[in-house]
Amino acid sequence: MNRKMYIGITIVIALLMIGTGYYYFFIHENKTKLTVMHAGSLTLPFDYLENRFEESNQEINIQRESGGSAKLVRSIIDLDKKCDVIAVADYSLIKNELVPDYASWYINFARNRMVLAYTDNSRYSSEINDTNWHEILGRDDVVFGFSNPNDDPCGYRALMVIQLAEIYYNDSEIFDNLIVKNTDITVSENNGTYTTVCPESIAPNEKVSVRTKSVDLIYLLQSNDLDYAFEYRSVAVQHNLKFLELPEQIDLSNVSYEDIYKKVKVSRFPDQTSTGKPIVYGITIPENAEHKDMAIKFVKFLLEEYRSGNMDKFGQPAIVPAKTNGINVLPDELKEYCVE
Repeated sequence: MNRKMYIGITIVIALLMIGTGYYYFFIHENKTKLTVMHAGSLTLPFDYLENRFEESNQEINIQRESGGSAKLVRSIIDLDKKCDVIAVADYSLIKNELVPDYASWYINFARNRMVLAYTDNSRYSSEINDTNWHEILGRDDVVFGFSNPNDDPCGYRALMVIQLAEIYYNDSEIFDNLIVKNTDITVSENNGTYTTVCPESIAPNEKVSVRTKSVDLIYLLQSNDLDYAFEYRSVAVQHNLKFLELPEQIDLSNVSYEDIYKKVKVSRFPDQTSTGKPIVYGITIPENAEHKDMAIKFVKFLLEEYRSGNMDKFGQPAIVPAKTNGINVLPDELKEYCVE
């Protein structure tokens, strides 16, 4: 390589580095940072929403935090953590814990259902079905998992599914065999209502794996460290997993079975109780949001994407029109998408 060519290449590289530095420090860093918290099961949908939204709103830089919905909500309440938008896998976390002190409204925008996810390498995957799954999970050589019910709605919904299975299959031993025998979780019954009580810490063991959020279990399935995991259908679809669809009487998907679902409750540490109900995602803008105008713009964009069907590919059926706790307290820009 001659000297002139070497110098030319060096100059080009230097200019590229200067340009990159200029973009990062003077353009990228000067964008409005919109902080968005969301359920782990919304990770891939929000990847898509972030990219699409930033394409048409180049002055905004979305910064996301994914986690168990209950844990995210507690961070706002207990730690005064600031965020501009929070979207959770159980709208009642907003309804019961954030409204009215930390938020004034919420919008229910999507549904889901519980399934049992697995792979071709899962033990007995060739014979599992919607009548024998609980018996297979109970076999000594099978390892199954769910997310931490204290942190993540998918975790307490997994416990609800197993408790509802006792009612549906008329077998009072299912929950004891799968959960009580293998964890410190307990259950009590009072007039036909079953309340599961979760301790502060639920340690995983050789039989039952517990992780902070449900999507963490995906990697254990893919590495063959786990045979089955209680997941949302959308998560299984998004990660190309095989999954067993459970009867609607126990999978928390159908409003027609709401009276059955509410027969089960989960008492979560430190002092919250969740009652069985159809799975519905909720979103709000907390009172401590620093960029409320931009947050409203993002929520509007999300509602448009769900209403248009663009989000169907993620396996979370949209609620159209979306539902809210009160049209009068909604920002005006969002009212056209919602009904009470």
